[in-house]
Amino acid sequence: MDVNTTYDVIVIGGGPAGIAAAIEAYNENQGKVLVIERNDSLGGILPQCIHNGFGAINFGNDLPGPEYAHRYEMQLNELPVDVMLDTMVVDMTPELDIYTMSSEYGYQHFKPRAVVLAMGCRERTRAQIRLPGTRAAGIYTAGTAQRLVNIEGYMPGREIVVLGSGDIGMIMARRLTIEGAQVLGVMELLPFLTGLRRNYVQCLQDYNIPLHLSTTVSKIYGERRVEGIETVKVDEDLNHVPGTEEFIKCDTLVLSVGLIPENELSRKAGVQLDVRTNGPIVDSDMATNVPGIFAAGNVTAIYDLVDYVSKAGEVAGRSAARFARAQQAESHEGSRVVRLKPGANVGSIIPQQIYIDDLGDRDVYLSMRPNALLERMVKVELDDGGEEVMSFREQYARPAEMIIRKLKARDIEKLRASHGAELVANIS
Repeated sequence: MDVNTTYDVIVIGGGPAGIAAAIEAYNENQGKVLVIERNDSLGGILPQCIHNGFGAINFGNDLPGPEYAHRYEMQLNELPVDVMLDTMVVDMTPELDIYTMSSEYGYQHFKPRAVVLAMGCRERTRAQIRLPGTRAAGIYTAGTAQRLVNIEGYMPGREIVVLGSGDIGMIMARRLTIEGAQVLGVMELLPFLTGLRRNYVQCLQDYNIPLHLSTTVSKIYGERRVEGIETVKVDEDLNHVPGTEEFIKCDTLVLSVGLIPENELSRKAGVQLDVRTNGPIVDSDMATNVPGIFAAGNVTAIYDLVDYVSKAGEVAGRSAARFARAQQAESHEGSRVVRLKPGANVGSIIPQQIYIDDLGDRDVYLSMRPNALLERMVKVELDDGGEEVMSFREQYARPAEMIIRKLKARDIEKLRASHGAELVANIS
């Protein structure tokens, strides 16, 4: 089998991160760029996200998902970038050998100069949360229900309970209500919301859909079809509270219980993963530990806003193009690396390391996921062994919302002035 070595950069995934990466990769170097997408169209999950809430940062407009994707796709179509749809990447090696399969092109072998991983994420399933009960019809993940309603035109049920207060779960509670279903409630295991506050207001409060915190589904009833569920309250240790069980008659259960970065290919390529994000460990160029492999978007960590997914894709695309042009990893010899680690009330942080002497005039987006709910003015601090290096204020810290900080020149100078090789991020 012949090996195709003509591409400078191959982007795996045609969602918002992948499209942005391909555009920037070409604009940086005018080399040959290929996007490989397993679906039959570009855009990733966005074509089925017909609600608004996209583009406020990148376009200055509140757009629905399909229009946001269309704007980027139109930019891509103006460039001589190749796109392979309905094509699955089945294997990838640390030497950047990529093997693909499709009905149109058959089995192919590519060996580009650089790769951008932009595979996105997948939904956590019933089996992964070990939800007991019968294996009846009528149990869907929120994304599956969204595709059924918005793309295929099918209603998954009429009396519906949503488990999990993630964004897609709340959005689908509203969507199903608009389409005529009765959403009996949204159950959330944790004592706080796991989706954006605006979705709680616009999707649940505005449509009188009850939210039950510290509540989960303990059993599913029904043989051929879901006939009802049992809910139960949980304590602060998330253990079931005896005597709080309640039966709810319904025909459908929608699961919105979290997203998992899609990193099977990353593992095959030898990319080191962060146990906190379940995504690749990246630096400020979105480079992984494998030379020539870059990663961006929900494959690195789960983002709240697609605008920042696209910005991460842009950084990864530019970095991959520079690598392809140099034909070697950017030398960081002599540059100090500052490793960033989560501390008090911080669940994860991206990037995990910054080569501070090689940044030049480039900005760095610092993304932190709080793991505690602090509903007041908070202080976000990077400290070096107990000594503050830099800090800034936020109105609140919520696990549902990433804290994004654009590090500008003065912030980078503070990092350069620090004496430690490791900084800890804390929220107080």
